[in-house]
Amino acid sequence: MISRRKFLKTTAAAGAIVGTSGFVMPAIAQGTKIKLGYVSPQTGPLAAFAEADNFIIDGFKVAAKAAGLDVEVIVKDSQSNPNRAADVARELIVNDEINLMLVASTPETTNPVTTTCEAEDIPCVSTVAPWQPWFIGQQANPGDPASWKPFNSAFHFFWGLEDVIAVFTNMWAQVETNKAVGGLFPNDGDGNAWGDPNVGFPPVLQQQGYTLTDPGRYQNLTDDFSAQINAFKQAKTEIITGVMIPPDFTTFWNQAKQQGFTPKVASIGKAILFPQAVEALGASGNNLSSEVWWSPSHPFKSSLTGASSAELAAGFTEATKRPWTQPIGFVHALFEVAADVMKRAGDPTDAQAVVEAIAATNLATIVGPLAWNGANLPPFAAKNVAKTPLVGGQWRLKDGGGYDLVITDNKTAQEIPVGGKMEPIA
Repeated sequence: MISRRKFLKTTAAAGAIVGTSGFVMPAIAQGTKIKLGYVSPQTGPLAAFAEADNFIIDGFKVAAKAAGLDVEVIVKDSQSNPNRAADVARELIVNDEINLMLVASTPETTNPVTTTCEAEDIPCVSTVAPWQPWFIGQQANPGDPASWKPFNSAFHFFWGLEDVIAVFTNMWAQVETNKAVGGLFPNDGDGNAWGDPNVGFPPVLQQQGYTLTDPGRYQNLTDDFSAQINAFKQAKTEIITGVMIPPDFTTFWNQAKQQGFTPKVASIGKAILFPQAVEALGASGNNLSSEVWWSPSHPFKSSLTGASSAELAAGFTEATKRPWTQPIGFVHALFEVAADVMKRAGDPTDAQAVVEAIAATNLATIVGPLAWNGANLPPFAAKNVAKTPLVGGQWRLKDGGGYDLVITDNKTAQEIPVGGKMEPIA
């Protein structure tokens, strides 16, 4: 193992220390060196996922400094590139000698980082990728479930394809349609999982009486979706779904409008999670729908600050002058987990102790309760995945400009209140 600084165990008198940013740091002895690595797509087509990174991490650093603690967060940009993600993960492990890896945002970032950590026996916690493309996508043979093996050092929290499929179909049931669905699945980790004939959308849609038109996998950053649009028009498609990067959906939606194709429902994962992506569409973004993993109306509080979801979102807007985005909650929760784990692990230079602390996590976070206890998961993923709640929402154009995200379905997580009902796209 890579040599590490010696970590001093918690003293009884240490107590919890509150930083000026409001973060409550765990009771860890002063003078201890703790190194956290963090990888996310801060530039490139996935950069919207990392918009909240500086807000969360800066607050964490201020709290650590104010508390007199030597907590270092070493941040690396994956540049939305899987090869780059693996490279910077290796740098964090070998050169920076981190104690714990944190990584967020889409399988293109989480998977290469996780794989690198697993090879080096470095504890890793990841989020913001559905668990199937994260877990199955890293298996030696993704097509052979009998060969799938659990990870030793890697842990993930988020929702799964079963949840987003349920949310989307629950929303569609609120609108009268012919149940003809068009699929937009790119040739990447998410797209291949969402369109998979065994674990993705196709079998569930068939069971529920939907007909799916899937024109096949396309490459990210495609500039012409005419083939897909023509296929959807020929099939008289009234529902569009898929998992697209933001620039691709903007291209598709603008071209669909130009070519006279307007479905009654468009539920798109990933691309329209962010207000700026919807605002870029102008008035044509009204009533687009997506999954909602976190919002100001989620009834959860931070284990670090005690702040509610609404207070965290308002703090981001006050600090940045930008509207809240969904990754705020999950990036915050990553650091909640890191603080809680390091408090309980005792010696962060002992990778196995950190792994055991992660596995034993039972924490109420800003995104809901987190525990790697196998709840609502198949046995093969029970050790490494913790699920978080998911609801669905629709973007509504405001009178004064801009958009509100209104939660329209909560059947899969009734503790999260709805704000309205689904409306067809005009």
